[in-house]
Amino acid sequence: MIERKSEREKQYMIEAGQLLASIHKKLAEMIEPGVTTLELDQFVENTLNDNKAEAVQKGYHGYPFATCASVNDEICHGFPRNEKLQNGDLLTIDFVVRYKGVLADSAWTYAVGELTPEALELMSVTKEALYKGIEAARAGNRVGDIGAAIQSYTEGAGFSVVRDFAGHGIGPTIHEEPNIPHFGSAGKGLRLKEGMAITIEPMINAGEWRSKMDENGWTARTKDGSLSAQFEHTLIVTKGRPIITTEQNQSAVNTN
Repeated sequence: MIERKSEREKQYMIEAGQLLASIHKKLAEMIEPGVTTLELDQFVENTLNDNKAEAVQKGYHGYPFATCASVNDEICHGFPRNEKLQNGDLLTIDFVVRYKGVLADSAWTYAVGELTPEALELMSVTKEALYKGIEAARAGNRVGDIGAAIQSYTEGAGFSVVRDFAGHGIGPTIHEEPNIPHFGSAGKGLRLKEGMAITIEPMINAGEWRSKMDENGWTARTKDGSLSAQFEHTLIVTKGRPIITTEQNQSAVNTN
């Protein structure tokens, strides 16, 4: 069942999104060679607790951490760990916040120190692909319009779109209908309606799109060992440009 959000739910989702966005902005200041992703994970969990919010991923189907921390060829669901980040690493931090009974979900890819030109281009293309998808997420358009916009731009830039994971509806629980693939055909799929809340979260590879799973049963990585990046926002569909609840343009929390 697909729910359309009330005005009160929309406002709470914006508040949850801005809490999440403010933490991402603080993470950007912390990430550098020598830091561990386990330290970053603990910072996120502590900050959420301090703000009477919940790290929803922790415990979700047994997932053991507050964040996913995916490095280099890891596409998504990487486990935070004690290994120090190295200069040139590509790091994606993804986490979900519950605040006032609603959720916000956002992933961001960060440069650790100085990146290669290829890694920098991958980050740039992935972020732009996200906003290409967001631009297509308007009431009256279809889910396929989002995927087509992302796929066309990404493949035109010489990169590939991961097929095994998708965006999704979001509300009281993390994953709700509809699924939002990041590839597809324009004019196909479910029609978007005003008030729907969804995530768009393209995972883009420098090499081929195929993935493989680690033995932990969670972490997906590129099959060919190439780099992967991801940017994700939570948004509310309107007749015009959607409301991006997790946009990093203001602060909703003191993270000092």
